[in-house]
Amino acid sequence: MNKLLLSACLWLMAMGSYASDFGKPVTWDRHSLIVDGRRVCPVMGEIHYSRVPAEEWQREVHLMKEGGVTMIATYVFWNHVEEQEGIFRWDGQRNLRRFLEVCKKEDMPVVLRLGPFCHGEVRNGGIPDWIFSKGCKVRQQNPTFLSYVERLYRQIFTQVQGLQWKDGGPVVAAQFDNEYRGRGEYLMALKQMALQIGYDLPFYTRTGWPELATPVPFGEMIPLYGDYADGFWERSLQESVGSYYKAFNFKQGVKPATAMGESPSASSDGPAASSTTADNGTYPYFTCELGGGMATAYHRRPYVYTEDAYAMALVKLGSGSNLLGYYMYHGGTNPEGITTLNENQRTPATNYNDMPVKNYDFQAPIGEFGQTNPHFYALRPLHLFMHDYGQQLATMEPSFPVSQDLKKGDDRQLRWSVRSQHGSGFIFVNNYERLQHLSAKRGVRLEACGVRLPKLTIPAGAMAIFPVNIDGIRYATAQLVAQRDGKIYLMQIPGIPTTICMQNGKVLKNVKAKGTETPIHQNLYLLSQQEAEHLFLDERVHTYIYYLATCEKVREAGPLRQITIGAQKVAEAPTEADWQQAAIYRIDLPFLQDAHPIGQQLLTINYQGDCARLYADGKLIADHFQYGRPFLYGLWRLPKGCCTLELRILPLQSGAPIYLPREADPTPGESVKSVKVSPL
Repeated sequence: MNKLLLSACLWLMAMGSYASDFGKPVTWDRHSLIVDGRRVCPVMGEIHYSRVPAEEWQREVHLMKEGGVTMIATYVFWNHVEEQEGIFRWDGQRNLRRFLEVCKKEDMPVVLRLGPFCHGEVRNGGIPDWIFSKGCKVRQQNPTFLSYVERLYRQIFTQVQGLQWKDGGPVVAAQFDNEYRGRGEYLMALKQMALQIGYDLPFYTRTGWPELATPVPFGEMIPLYGDYADGFWERSLQESVGSYYKAFNFKQGVKPATAMGESPSASSDGPAASSTTADNGTYPYFTCELGGGMATAYHRRPYVYTEDAYAMALVKLGSGSNLLGYYMYHGGTNPEGITTLNENQRTPATNYNDMPVKNYDFQAPIGEFGQTNPHFYALRPLHLFMHDYGQQLATMEPSFPVSQDLKKGDDRQLRWSVRSQHGSGFIFVNNYERLQHLSAKRGVRLEACGVRLPKLTIPAGAMAIFPVNIDGIRYATAQLVAQRDGKIYLMQIPGIPTTICMQNGKVLKNVKAKGTETPIHQNLYLLSQQEAEHLFLDERVHTYIYYLATCEKVREAGPLRQITIGAQKVAEAPTEADWQQAAIYRIDLPFLQDAHPIGQQLLTINYQGDCARLYADGKLIADHFQYGRPFLYGLWRLPKGCCTLELRILPLQSGAPIYLPREADPTPGESVKSVKVSPL
């Protein structure tokens, strides 16, 4: 999890967003965004600025950039900034303007998701409690509700003014509401309100799910889509439920394969009647919520794998998407509020699940405390490819040589697609499906643009993008990654021998990876998967100091709590009274008494139990639902002078009505297995 430093000049050359284009014309057509006349295929990563301490923004936005993100999306949660009626807070980590200035400094375009409804597993989906005392229906063209929304939009505009794209600022687009199923007129009313206030952006968006009762006029808002590998919102306590398996099949069209977290309490009134599919093929295919991970609810705690995120991204790209937007790309922590700001079953609205009070790590490529997880690296070759080959890829149409109507775990055929135009193209291969075993496929013959590749064995779990008639290569059984300074970099796919056939007829067989220093032929460089994942990152040797932490049990757990079933028919998280019966451990961190700075040290707690909380000076600072990954905390966030923490663990009960993944410890009871401190 060590962070990698990157020389600024190399990064700007290698992975920079479209920074120099700030303020230049941005348009779109049915294929892609067009920036100053150049087609681009952005990588959009979601980070919620108000869930990250302000002093960490610079580091975290830069780290997202290192991961290959070229555009940021962020919610403006209404109840984070106006939790009390008429009192707007733009201080500290709620300071949107400061966050946008950080993004400008890092040359990172921003899509603002304005609400008023956001969801994001926030209390009431982001709508303040006080709104529900006004006697007005929300998310409708109700004059009372819209008057409060107008006040919100005006306040947000004070943070945005002078930082819009036309001003040379980072704000390139805005999204109105979220996951809305009502009448398109409401969304248009939000847009007209924003325009009258002074928002003037190159384009506007909405979520393309669920279907609208009446449409939005074409061209007013680009619908953005997504998919997830699993969902904490499912009512089932079984593994591999729902239609998430469809996210691993190449697919014609843009409609999400999964339920996308829709819940009755999150929706506006009225049935979903009409469809926006009449516009399919006229809007570009973009995503804003491609699962970079998954949150854990109390009743359901999915464990998401690196391969899940990579396979879904590759499948979306192979199905025609020209903007990959990850939700989440960076995890976070709910800020302090008058009330707790997490979604739970006892709030007025959007009360479908009980979520952690503080934790919103989301198992994202970059975690809650800025730790880089394996898929941060695994996704980089794909992001480099989109950056360097996006202009060619953007107008390539997808085609599907084999049936895409596959059932869960269907292993009868290899899943693959082609994107091509004018005799050039890419073959996308996916032999992976979450929690299913897809066997190796032998004697596979892939073909595109009249070029037939040699017979291949595609290993179980293999994913790849093979070029056809690109950059002097007739075909290759290695994946194109980047093109820089006249050098072409390819990634070897584990288990697939590399053959490269050049346009001049020369064939290179069983080529071995030689890294970035030695070409395999002329200007071609073949990298191992690990080398490709770290390409252009300046890996430096660090000297790390490891600190000692001690953990002592000071109180046994009291009587087991009664697990109640909430309003939405799933188990409720423990109450404050329940936490008074938790087992208590004292964690001592004596090195924090030292006057010398400790740097970025991460506390890692491996425990057995149902769920855990961490307190500093009697205040809740972190919480965790046990699901197979450790409980983490960034020690640099502790109050000054604090060197003792209290850990509370509630025992896991036999037969509890919760879903635990296979990685979790199902042993009833509670214990601490290990506590360690290590560098971030």
